[in-house]
Amino acid sequence: MSKRDYYEVLGVAKNASEAEIKKAYRRLAMKHHPDRNTGDKAVEAEKNFKEAKEAYEVLSDAQKRAAYDQFGHAGVDPSMGAGGFGGGRGGASFSDIFGDVFGDIFGGGRGGGGSRVQRGADLRYNLELSLEDAVSGTSVKIKVPTWTKCDTCGGSGAKKGTSPKTCGTCQGAGQVRMQQGFFSVQQTCPTCRGRGTVIEDPCGTCRGQGRVQETKTLSVKVPPGVDTGDRIRLQGEGEAGDHGGPPGDLYVQVHVREHAIFTRDDSHLYCEVPIDFPTAALGGELEVPTLNGKVMLKIPEGTQTGKMFRMRGKGVKPVRGGPQGDLICRVVVETPVKLTDHQRDLLSQLHKSLQGGGSKHSPNAHSWLDRVKSFFTDI
Repeated sequence: MSKRDYYEVLGVAKNASEAEIKKAYRRLAMKHHPDRNTGDKAVEAEKNFKEAKEAYEVLSDAQKRAAYDQFGHAGVDPSMGAGGFGGGRGGASFSDIFGDVFGDIFGGGRGGGGSRVQRGADLRYNLELSLEDAVSGTSVKIKVPTWTKCDTCGGSGAKKGTSPKTCGTCQGAGQVRMQQGFFSVQQTCPTCRGRGTVIEDPCGTCRGQGRVQETKTLSVKVPPGVDTGDRIRLQGEGEAGDHGGPPGDLYVQVHVREHAIFTRDDSHLYCEVPIDFPTAALGGELEVPTLNGKVMLKIPEGTQTGKMFRMRGKGVKPVRGGPQGDLICRVVVETPVKLTDHQRDLLSQLHKSLQGGGSKHSPNAHSWLDRVKSFFTDI
């Protein structure tokens, strides 16, 4: 029976973040853990638990996940041994498995005396974005120092017009067997260092490595709605592999800078709106900013500090789908400062007038004073 897709097992999308994969695995592990399932359900639960664990071990590892995305189960089959990538199959390592896969593609293979190629390393690039660009989406140019395939030799490492030769020591196997008494020990070939081939006349540009260092300029399309922690995968833009091996991937890690006005929480935006005392008391209208322009906010009479006003649909459209968030404005009543004598006199008159009205003008203050009196009376 063929194995299920690892993303399907965990119930996540192929572009799921590390946090989403971890969350999905924890949910399934709790559901199918053998300690929580007994009787008739135990066998099926154990099977599901092992399936989820296997999927998580691959998808939570960046290198294994990249290999799985490119080659499916053939590149990461954990049944090769107890540890997945190491052991099993007579000691076949991760590079051995890739050697089999790439050997078929590039005409190599151990039996045919071809070079054992190795996939290039994945790279990570930290990309800082403004909140505006993160919400609306953008396209940016980035410069990435990396190893790329040598154009002179086509990645073979051999001088143009020549090609690598099958290693005479190991006959292309990449391994040699050493007899030590009663024991036979298999070791990496000291001549070709496990590649199975040797380069008699190396390329003058890359000096036999098959790749050269350079800085690449790439265009990264940032989708609308990304947030700090999101990753954008550029397939094949990582380091070139050794001796013609396929390149790794480039992972662009998004970090959104702090904004002078707005704070983001998932799909919602928050901001503080200071208002003067007369507007809070009498009501009025204020012009407040959004990421798409200015809008009018109506302030009702008697508004207090901390009052929240929700402006629906003025937030963020999530990158993974869902309804657009809201802009939530928190009002802060500002106490006037640096008053003139005339202003002080007016406020003093207002204060006396308000005190004459009793608790109806300041119900919260009077309620609080009543609770304080009751507290000291009960002591």
